[in-house]
Parts: sequence; C-alpha cells; structure tokens
Amino acid sequence: MTAPAHPLFFRPVISRLREAGHGLMVSARNYAQTLELLEIHGIEHVALGSHGGAGRARKLTSLLSRTHAMGRLGRRSGFDLAVGHGSNDLALAAARLRIPALNTFDYEFATQQHNIGCRLAKRVMTPDSIPPERLERYGVGPRKLVQYPGLKEDYYLADFQPDAGVLQRLGVDSTRVTVVVRPPPDVSLYHRKSNPLFPHVLDHLGNDPGVQAVVLPRTSAQRDHVRGLALPSLIVPDHAVEAQSLIALADLVVSAGGTMNREAVALGTPVYTTYGGRLGGVDEALIRQGRLRPLTDPRALELRKRDRNGAGSVNPRDPALLVDLILGTVA
Repeated sequence: MTAPAHPLFFRPVISRLREAGHGLMVSARNYAQTLELLEIHGIEHVALGSHGGAGRARKLTSLLSRTHAMGRLGRRSGFDLAVGHGSNDLALAAARLRIPALNTFDYEFATQQHNIGCRLAKRVMTPDSIPPERLERYGVGPRKLVQYPGLKEDYYLADFQPDAGVLQRLGVDSTRVTVVVRPPPDVSLYHRKSNPLFPHVLDHLGNDPGVQAVVLPRTSAQRDHVRGLALPSLIVPDHAVEAQSLIALADLVVSAGGTMNREAVALGTPVYTTYGGRLGGVDEALIRQGRLRPLTDPRALELRKRDRNGAGSVNPRDPALLVDLILGTVA
C-alpha cells in the first residue's frame, strides 16, 4: 500500500482472499493518509519506509531503502505472489526474489513508474477503458494484460453505505452547498507542472458565504498552507476522514486528483476535475460519458443543493472478479 486509495481498493480483495484460506501480509508506505486509513479499516500491516518527497534523488533513495526492507521481509516469509498498485519497491523486491508479481493501476501515463512495475510484472491488471496499445511501450502485450470492466471504485464501493454523521462531526453547515475539495498531487512525478487553477478554486469557494467546502489535503504541508489562507468558508480536517461518506453526502466534488473524482462518479455525486496533467483513458471515457466535467474557470462551478439519497454505489460490481484475475497470475 503506497497511497491513500490502496487500502480502499484492496479491502474487499483482502477479505475474500482470507475467506478462501489464503495467507497474506500487507506492507505499507508512510505517505499521506495511507497508514491512517489502514488503521481505520482494520487492516493489519507492516510499515516499510516513507515517501521520498518531491526531489528525484530523495525519491530514488527512499525507493531503494523500501525495496531492501521488502526484500528482507520476502526472504523470511516464502511468498507465492506479490500484488501491488503501482508499487515499484514491491516489483523490484519480487523480481529479485523470483516471486511472480501482479501490477495494477488505473492511470497509464505515470511513465517512470510503469517502466519498472509493468516490465517486471508477470501480469498487469487495468480497467478496460485504458486502451491496450498505450501499455505496449511498457512491455505489456496481450499475454500479460488483463482488464476489468468499469471503475476500480465500482468494486470497492459495492457494499458501501454512507455514514450520515460525517458532516456533523466535521462541523459542516448542511444548509449551505457542501463541496468536497481535493488538492493536486504536488509530489507526484507525473504531475510536475503547477496547477494555477486550483488556488483560484479555493479562493472562489472559500469566500462564498453560501458554500461550506471541506478540503482534504494530501500532506501536512498542504494542510498548513490551506489553513494559512484563512478563508471563511473552508474546513480543513485534522486527520484522515471517511471520505467516501463525505463524497456521497456532498452536493459537489472538485478534485485535482483521480481516485476522488472516480469515487464521486461511482457514488453519483456531481464532480469537476482540475487535474493539470495528461488525462488517462479512464477520465477520458468519463468525460465523454458526461460523468466527469473538466473545469477551466471556477465561475463555471454549479453551486447548488442536490437531493442526497444515500444509496451508495450507483454501479456496484463484484470484487470476486478482481480476486480471480489476481490469483490467475499463478494459475
């Protein structure tokens, strides 16, 4: 687990593997809210290092340190399969130990990441909205690639029911338009260009008295920065929150990332993307379908209350399919 989306994605996979009698161990990187979310969802794990930050040299040093630690863990435990969501330290350690590996992801333009993880993997698993020809440059051909229908969020939100108390615990005034805001992934190598739109979005929402915007920062530095703006209509939580309930009960989501956009789509909440990098196949498909709206001007935001039916996922899919594709790596 290397990012906050991974505990959510793997939760139903882990439970089904254990129900089927398979033994497993979860390793995790200390980055953003990853460890907090593992605790929230009751997933036992071994913490192996942290994120290297924005600099390439520090990223490399951190990667090598985590790979070494994971290799030591792997040698002691005798694994038959390694499974990661774009985790290069896992891919490198598994290759060194000659353990078959499955690499899964849902954004195809993280070039450096995929040039390692895809080439070393025995199997690569992605949503079927990513064109297979885009993966060929990473050494992924028809024999290596398996694809699943829909969004990864459709699978891990299949049994989701929102917690109606999340707004009250955050101090949200529900009479105002509730907006969930996610900043850009500042430390990601595939998102190097600055996102000049996002500060304007914060200013626009934060000064609107009819809005209550909950900002979910990725890092403590982002949290401190947003709080330092002292905008009256913004709420910045101290810790990781159950974001899926917040999204399901919100009137609108504005996100510069990927997973939260797709969670909003999966839960039927209107969503705008301010992502500043190259759009991947998943987002391209959602935009074509009108389920995700690109934003270029904060004044274009439709800020209005909506009916919240609290029904959970609008297109639930069975996580057992993902388990079958994962186990097929060693079949």
